[in-house]
Amino acid sequence: MTPEQAFWVMAPGVGELRPHPLPEPGAGEVRVRTRFSAISRGTESLVFHGRVPASQYQAMRAPFQEGVFPGPVKYGYISVGVIEAGATAMAGSELERGQRVFCLYPHQSAYVVPANAVVPIPDAVPSGRAVLAANLETAINAVWDARVGPGDRVAVIGAGVVGLLAAWLLRPIPGVEVTVVDPNPARATVAQRLGLRLLPPAAAATDTNLQGLDRVLHASGNPEGLTQALALAGVEARVVEMSWYGDQSVPVPLGEAFHSRRLTLRSSQVGRLPPERAARWDYRRRLALALSLLAEPALDALMTGEDAFADLPAVMARVTGPEAAQTLCHRIRY
Repeated sequence: MTPEQAFWVMAPGVGELRPHPLPEPGAGEVRVRTRFSAISRGTESLVFHGRVPASQYQAMRAPFQEGVFPGPVKYGYISVGVIEAGATAMAGSELERGQRVFCLYPHQSAYVVPANAVVPIPDAVPSGRAVLAANLETAINAVWDARVGPGDRVAVIGAGVVGLLAAWLLRPIPGVEVTVVDPNPARATVAQRLGLRLLPPAAAATDTNLQGLDRVLHASGNPEGLTQALALAGVEARVVEMSWYGDQSVPVPLGEAFHSRRLTLRSSQVGRLPPERAARWDYRRRLALALSLLAEPALDALMTGEDAFADLPAVMARVTGPEAAQTLCHRIRY
């Protein structure tokens, strides 16, 4: 048994590295040596600060989570590593020793998982950028839920990682006009590097080109953003709610023109595929798509910091606390 290290949330706001004995891989399993993980600042912040409501303890379990909310719990779903050993010679296998892979695994120095739980990283995608795959999956699901078509006018409210990735996915659709709305002026530079236009909320509210939109995606995590999303939507438009608020109570303005405009408010959550795709798509196919799209170098603009795994307990507290407003994707180096 090889001792490895894993990050655990011990209590709200308290994390530590704990030893994790690692068995040899069995039949149909691989051992992965981690190179990078990343902090998913939205969901992981809620988990780290003990804000997962009891009603969602089961629904919010990560694929390889250990422990239970609010803690102690080993949680996370962004891991990039290299296959060290295991069942890589199975018939039809696309895996081999030394191959780079992505896995929906918590922060841990090495781990053993079923071979079908890892997805190869394309040669054109650097390992450091591959940590965006889980967030890009979420953005892909939201774009599917939004059902955007050529020529649509769209706003994405919230310039976090998922919001920016969703806007980036929408931009190449022929004729689509997409605007990102966020109050943080620092996000304008990141948006520009992704070929996106960004406006502060006040400017968006008075911009005549943003009235009566075809689609609005909300990803700010702030109830005020959802209010603006409903205000910008046109008659019979669809508003996609990408934010998850944990235990926060969220007022939704369903009075005034909500009914007369016959708006559709649709939640989007990465744990379920849209019904119209579920018959043909599975989670592995969606993750492989996300990884293939990460060949774009401009996406490095979403990386706002990197720290060593040994420092993760302090880093998690810092990134989900005092530095939250400045952080997009914070990478962890092993």
